Amino acid sequence: MIKTNKTFRPTLLSVSIAAMFAVSPAYAQESETASAETEEEKIQVVGRRISTTEVAIGTGEVTNTLAVTREALLSAPGGISGLKMLESLPGFNVQTDGALGLYEFGNSVNVRAFNLSQMGFVLNGVPMGRSDAFGGSPIFRYVDNENLASVVASPGAGDVSAPSYSTLGPIASYYSVDPSDEAGGMMSYTIGDDDLNRSFVKLETGDINGFKAYVSRSKTDSDLWRGPGTIDREHIEGKAIYAFSDETTFTVSYVANDFFDYDSPSGTEATFDDNYYYSYLDAIPEGCIAPLPGVYDFNQDGVADESDFTPVFTGSNCTSYYEDRVNVRDDKLYSAQLETYLLDNLLFTGTYYFEDKDGYGVSPDSYSNTLSIYEDQAAAGLDVVHPRGVQYGLSSVGGDRKGFVADFNLTLDAHDIQFGGWQEKDTYHRTQQRLNKTGGSADGDVIWDEVAYYRRDYTSVRETTQLYVKDTISLMDDNLKLEVGIKSLSVDYSLDGYRDYDDYEIDGEAGYGPQSVGGKFSNHFLPSIGAVYTLNDTDQLFASYSKNYALPNGTDDIYDNAVSFEPDTPEGEEADNIELGYRTNKENFNAALALFYTRFDNRLFASNVLNPATGQPESFYINGGASEAYGFELSGVYQPDVFKKQLYMNANISYKNASLVDGFGSNPEGSALADSPDWVMTGGITYEPTEWLVANVSAKYTSSRYTDYAETYEMDSYTTVSAYVDLGGVNPFGMPENVSLRLNVDNLFDKEVLSFAFVGSAFYRPLSPRNVQASLTVAF
Repeated sequence: MIKTNKTFRPTLLSVSIAAMFAVSPAYAQESETASAETEEEKIQVVGRRISTTEVAIGTGEVTNTLAVTREALLSAPGGISGLKMLESLPGFNVQTDGALGLYEFGNSVNVRAFNLSQMGFVLNGVPMGRSDAFGGSPIFRYVDNENLASVVASPGAGDVSAPSYSTLGPIASYYSVDPSDEAGGMMSYTIGDDDLNRSFVKLETGDINGFKAYVSRSKTDSDLWRGPGTIDREHIEGKAIYAFSDETTFTVSYVANDFFDYDSPSGTEATFDDNYYYSYLDAIPEGCIAPLPGVYDFNQDGVADESDFTPVFTGSNCTSYYEDRVNVRDDKLYSAQLETYLLDNLLFTGTYYFEDKDGYGVSPDSYSNTLSIYEDQAAAGLDVVHPRGVQYGLSSVGGDRKGFVADFNLTLDAHDIQFGGWQEKDTYHRTQQRLNKTGGSADGDVIWDEVAYYRRDYTSVRETTQLYVKDTISLMDDNLKLEVGIKSLSVDYSLDGYRDYDDYEIDGEAGYGPQSVGGKFSNHFLPSIGAVYTLNDTDQLFASYSKNYALPNGTDDIYDNAVSFEPDTPEGEEADNIELGYRTNKENFNAALALFYTRFDNRLFASNVLNPATGQPESFYINGGASEAYGFELSGVYQPDVFKKQLYMNANISYKNASLVDGFGSNPEGSALADSPDWVMTGGITYEPTEWLVANVSAKYTSSRYTDYAETYEMDSYTTVSAYVDLGGVNPFGMPENVSLRLNVDNLFDKEVLSFAFVGSAFYRPLSPRNVQASLTVAF
């Protein structure tokens, strides 16, 4: 049981609940009454917060393909991370830091035998590349919840046409809404705990002779939930479509994401037992700013200058000042897509994209740690300057990514043939160095021309080519659909520059110098086969097999360690995915059940060591051979007749047994995969007694799991509860129907538990406490 020295956290709970029921309901949500009436004629569950049934359970798909559609996204908290949108889907164990999940180094996703870096993400046909916070293109930088039409995910065998060099099966595709045919827009304002303030504004041109567009801007400002520091996110999205004819459309999109936040520390279980709100310090501790006797600056003649140089003595807490730990990202994504029929039965879709990435992160380094590295680099003749005290640890990240995706769809009688390819060049530049600050103090100004030591300065390049062909064959009067495909993937990887310390110096002598390393990773035979058989109007059976191949997990982290003159080329990771399932769509319930088996070869396991300079875990990768996972995923919605379609219940249940086939190091064969709970279950009840009210309570259970592969460190199981109430729409009070008021509560019962683990270590992050937010939305 975790104990806490909890400080008082002001909450909106009492104020918001009073406001929700004191203010007359005033909003018409995006209610599609006519559509709902049409849906009720079908044999399926209906509701304003139920995802479209056919999409939600993957009707007609040969794999377990599930979705969160716009109906369900309407009630998500304003500003949540794109990853949190996956946590309601079966099989996805999503852990994020904070109620919104915006802290980039506090995210993890585990599905079957895979983690976040082994998934593929696609936005409107644009591949998102790797999910690394350093130099990657994580999906949460490129979406706002209000602009999403759906999130469609396959936890196992993703489609061969999906462009990705990182997926070993799981694919998540995000689709934004198209511009509206009507001119107008919407404004939304959210306030919440931790001084959350978020605004969202969207303007629509409407249809102007075949042209329509929108532009939106959101601004999120919040305090960290523990300790000092803030989150500042400005996000802009634009989308324009021009229809040349019914057969040809041209779409351009733009996303800009400007993000700044402060770090918060991880810690051991004992740390959070003592203080659940453990954080970095809001002031420099006493005793940190003091001259260190006998150390002075030296002029060019080698004479000590006692008046100029007063290093700061750095004790155990002197690098814990929060202002020295920040993350800054400035990313932009441009895309253009042409969709046209080249023949009556041949559809072409071409997507070009360009991504510009820039940013940096800062963490401090102690005087003593910097001094030892400085002395070696100075002895090797590098242009370094004696450390003044606490160092400014700068890691810059930047680069660009550009590519083109071409898809063709040819319809020939019983055959639907898809073929195409994808090419991309991803250039990434990273530097690491330690700089002096005035007075040697953590709150001093950075002295940009005083480098105390160098660590990295390199450029890595990934050049990717993917080709595929897939034939979907309709048989037995369209009751049997057979899907056969094959994919070829090739990635040329290179890294040029200074990889790590040993390229700069070794034992006070000149190091290896800048290096050029890399490898080619390819597999030209990646087959997939699947079938879906329609038993009757409501039931289907499906089965699939796929072989997947990916660039090694953490490729940059493998190649930028200068442990030898030329590192061994790692093997590309491979996975075989098998699924067998059943789905049904009845008048009162729908459900999908999938049994799966996954075999994973050449797996590179992320592990962590404690960085002595920062006191925080730092990742490295170990080749652990093979692993496997098997289990089932069940999801569904039930709407009892007795409640006259005013109440419905949803549930997702996932079970898996994931373990090492080959042991490695001190981790024996048969050990459970780290950060991989056996059971993840979610369930919710939604109540719609009137057209102007929707209320929901949901719970999520995560079973116990180990944080390492030797089953040494175990995390407790836990259950969290969330809720929302949404007021608006047609109402008897005469209030405007274009206004809504929504209250969201996360972690309703204020559960305190360790929820996030740094794999391979005993370091954790705690679950954020109860968080309440209220959103007012006006559509026009």
